[in-house]
Amino acid sequence: MDFRHTMKGRRALSAVAVTAGLLLTVAGCGGGGDEGSDKGASSPSAPAKSGSGNGGSESKAPESDAVLAEVKGENGLTLTITSAKRDQGGFVTVEGTVTNNTDNAWIAANWRGDERELSKNGASIAGASLIDQKGKKKYLILRDTSGRCLCTQFTGGVRQGATAQWFAQFPAPPTDTTKVDFQVGAMPPASIELSEGE
Repeated sequence: MDFRHTMKGRRALSAVAVTAGLLLTVAGCGGGGDEGSDKGASSPSAPAKSGSGNGGSESKAPESDAVLAEVKGENGLTLTITSAKRDQGGFVTVEGTVTNNTDNAWIAANWRGDERELSKNGASIAGASLIDQKGKKKYLILRDTSGRCLCTQFTGGVRQGATAQWFAQFPAPPTDTTKVDFQVGAMPPASIELSEGE
């Protein structure tokens, strides 16, 4: 009896060992197939897209974006506007880039605005506004309930010679207003045409 139980136990252990060995062999061989068949994986040559959540990421403007306006000022800063779209929620989103051609890193200190509520929005584009010449009205940047602007914050600033993307959201002017002036800090006003969002 004991001999029979011992033989059954040894056979079970052998079967487990063989199965484990086969699984390890299959796992070690997997994934090394034809390189062309792995088209879904990201390739090292494809550039990673940086998000604008924090807004301070430095990158080059996409070449496909049309330039709506470009103004130069503030000791070598260049502000470019690439999009100004009305959105369904009753607001306008303006996007673009800022290029730092100054002699130092740029921290957007005077772009945050003079209002007391905007003091929590350091190094941001919170002081931007849209001016509707036709309706004789100025639209300030939208804020959340805690006073934070719905706009880019240039965390860490923009290095000398670098370009950073930005966005800012404003209440939408009346639908018959198609052109507005975008203004921020000591930069000259930039005249832009509003388009309808998708």
